[in-house]
Amino acid sequence: MALDAEAVPAAELALADTDINWNRLDKTKFHIIGAILFTAQSALLHPTAVVKTRMQVAGSGLSHMRGLSVFWNILKSDGISGLYRGFGTSAVGSLPGRVLALTSLEVSKDIMLKYTGSLQMPEATRVGLANGVAGMISNLVSCIYFVPLDVTCQRMMVQGLPGTTFCNGPLDVVRKVVKAEGFRGLYRGFGLTAVSQSPASALWWGVYGAAQHIIWRSLGYRDSMEKKPSHMEMVTVQATAGMAAGACSSIITTPLDTVKTRLQVMDNYGIGRPSVLKTSRALFKEDGWLGFYRGFGPRFLNMSLYGTTMIVTYELIKRLSLKEIVTS
Repeated sequence: MALDAEAVPAAELALADTDINWNRLDKTKFHIIGAILFTAQSALLHPTAVVKTRMQVAGSGLSHMRGLSVFWNILKSDGISGLYRGFGTSAVGSLPGRVLALTSLEVSKDIMLKYTGSLQMPEATRVGLANGVAGMISNLVSCIYFVPLDVTCQRMMVQGLPGTTFCNGPLDVVRKVVKAEGFRGLYRGFGLTAVSQSPASALWWGVYGAAQHIIWRSLGYRDSMEKKPSHMEMVTVQATAGMAAGACSSIITTPLDTVKTRLQVMDNYGIGRPSVLKTSRALFKEDGWLGFYRGFGPRFLNMSLYGTTMIVTYELIKRLSLKEIVTS
C-alpha cells in the first residue's frame, strides 16, 4: 500500500501507518515490545489451545464433549493451572522463535512487494500475494524451531490421559522422548506441520493483506489522500481482516491439525510407532470423517480470536517501533 506512491514520503501517505515496512522499523524496539505483548496475548488464548488439544486426543473421555463442557471439566478437576498446562514452556520457548518468524515474515514481504511492483495485477492481489508468500516462508523457517517446542507443550497439556506418558516438566518430556525415539521424536509431525501450516499461513496472511486492502478502498481511503484514518479505524479494519483470515484458515486446516496433534502426543495405539497414515486410519475408524473435525469449535474460536488479537497487537507493535525521524 505504502509502495503505491513512491514519490511521496511515507510519513505523508494517508495509509502509511496501516502497512509499515521493515526498513521503517527500529528492530531492537520491535522485538522487545513484540516479546512482551505477544506473551500477554498468548496468556489470554492458551486455555482454548488446551481445550482443543484434549478434545483431539483419543481416550481422553473429552473427545465427544462440547468445547465449553471440556473447559469446565478441566477447571473443575485441575483448577486454573489445568488450563495453563504447558504455558510456561510455550511462553519462554517461543521468544527466540518469534524473532525468527517475524524477521523472516517482514523481510520476505518487503522482497515480494519489491519484485511484484512491476507486474500487471490488481493491487489487492499483489498485496495478498506478497503477504501470502511471506507467511509461507516465515512458517517454513520457524517450523524448524517450533515443532520440538510444540511436541513438548502439547505433551504437557495432555498429562495423565490414556495413551500418553507421564513427564515431570518440560525437560523430562524432552529426555523421555529422546530416550524412546531419538532426536527425531522431537520432530514428530514435522512433515505434516510444514505441509499443513505453511499453506495455512500463506492463506492467513494472504487473506489478511487482501482483505485489509479491499476494506480500506471500500471506505474510500487512498494513499494520496490528505485525510488519515484514525487509530480506532485502523484497529477496527485490521481486526476485521484478521478475524476473516483466522476463520478461513481454521475451516480448511482443522483436519490436518487433529491428525498432527494426535501424532505428537499419543505413544500407544497398539499399532507400533504412530505415523500419519496409522493415525488417520485410527481416527476415521473411531468417528468417521467428523472425527477429523474434533475440537473444531475451540480451534475456530482460537484462530478467530488469535487472528484478531494477534494482528491488532502486531500492527500496534509496528507503530510503536517506528524509527524516529531525525530532522536537520
